[in-house]
Amino acid sequence: MLEEVRKKLDFSDFIEKVRPIVEDVKKNGDKAVIKYEKTFDGVELKRLKVRKKEIESAYEEVDDELIDALEVAKENIERFHMLTSVEREIKIQFEDCLMGKIYVPIERVGAYIPGGRASYPSTALMIGVPAKMAGVEKLIACTPPNAEGKVNPLTLVACNIAGFDEIYSVGGAQAIAAMAYGTETISKVEKIVGPGNVYVTAAKMLVANDVAIDLPAGPSEILIIADETAKAEFIAYDCLAQLEHDPLAVAVVLTTSEKIAEEVKRIASSAIVKVVGSLEEAIKIANDFAPEHLSIFCKKPERFLSKIKNAGSVFLGDFSAVALGDYASGTNHVLPTMGYARIFSGLSVESFMKSFTFQQLSYETLKRIGNVAVKLAEAEGLKKHAESIKIRLNYSKNS
Repeated sequence: MLEEVRKKLDFSDFIEKVRPIVEDVKKNGDKAVIKYEKTFDGVELKRLKVRKKEIESAYEEVDDELIDALEVAKENIERFHMLTSVEREIKIQFEDCLMGKIYVPIERVGAYIPGGRASYPSTALMIGVPAKMAGVEKLIACTPPNAEGKVNPLTLVACNIAGFDEIYSVGGAQAIAAMAYGTETISKVEKIVGPGNVYVTAAKMLVANDVAIDLPAGPSEILIIADETAKAEFIAYDCLAQLEHDPLAVAVVLTTSEKIAEEVKRIASSAIVKVVGSLEEAIKIANDFAPEHLSIFCKKPERFLSKIKNAGSVFLGDFSAVALGDYASGTNHVLPTMGYARIFSGLSVESFMKSFTFQQLSYETLKRIGNVAVKLAEAEGLKKHAESIKIRLNYSKNS
C-alpha cells in the first residue's frame, strides 16, 4: 500500500556518490576532510578539533534555562536507560557446571550529531548518556560547522553535559569516513552511531565492513493510526513536526474516519493520508511499513501493543507527542528508518556494549554430554574436535 513512499530512497545511488569521498578521506586524512568541508559547507577550517576553551565559552552564549532543560532531559534519559538495561553479568549455576554471559563496553565510539538544516543538541544527549552509562572509554563526536567554522554553542554544551571526550567540527560523509579510518587529528573508532541525512547514512552503510554501526537512521518518518475519537490537530502537528526534519521525511496517517482524514490533510497537506476499514488493518499496514515512529490515537491504544511487530518507537494516546520522545521523556530518538525497524532496534545502553559467554564445566558435565558432542563432531567429519573430548574422558578414567 505504501511502497511508493520509499521508492525515491535508492541507497545504492547514494552509496556510489559517497564512495569517492570515503576513499579519499581513508587515503588522505585531514587534508581530504578539510577539502570536503570547503566543497560542501563552504568553510575553510583551520582546525578540526574543538578546543576546550571553545566549549567553556559556549556556556556563556547559552541561556541558563536551556542548560537546565538539557540537564533535566539528561536525567530522564539516564533514568529510562538504567531501568531498561540488561544485567552486566549473568551467572547460571547448574548442579555440575557454571555458565553465563558478561557484557563489556565498546572502548572507542564515534557519534554523528546532525547540524545541517538545524542543530541537534538533543542527539548529543541521546547518544552520549547511554554510551557513558555503558562505560565507553573514549567517546567522540563529529558535527557540521556553521559558515564561520564553529559548532553551535548549544550542541557543544550538550556534548559536554553528556560526557563526550572529544568534539570535531566536521560533517557529512567525510566525518563518517574520518571516524571509521582515523586521520591525523580524528581518532579511529570501533563503532559509529547517530542519525544523519541520506549521504551520512550511505557512508555509514559503506564503512560497515570495517567498523560497526548502530543502525540505518536516515530521513525521519512517522506513521499514525487513528480512529474517529482522535484529535485531528494533534495528528497533523505530529506530522508537521517530523516533516520539518528533512525534505525526504515521510508522514503517513491511516484513519478509519473520513472526517479525520480531511481535517489532517487540511492542516498537513504534505502528509500521506489514507482511510482504512479498521484499526486492525492499519496495524497490519504499519507492521509492513516498519516506521521509525508509530503513533496510535484511539480508545485504549495500549491494547494494540502486543500486535505491533515492527516499529522504532511507539507513542500511545493523545498526549504522547513524538516530540516529547525526541527531547525529554527518556526514550531514545536515534531509531531505525526506511523499514529497518524490521531488523534493528533503537539506540540503548546495549548498543555500546558487546557480550561474551563463559562456562566452567566439571567432570560430571563431561560425562553427561561428552559422548553427545563426540558423536556430533564425528558426524561433521571433525575428528580432532572429537578427540579433544575423548582425551579428557580417557584421562579422567585413567587418573
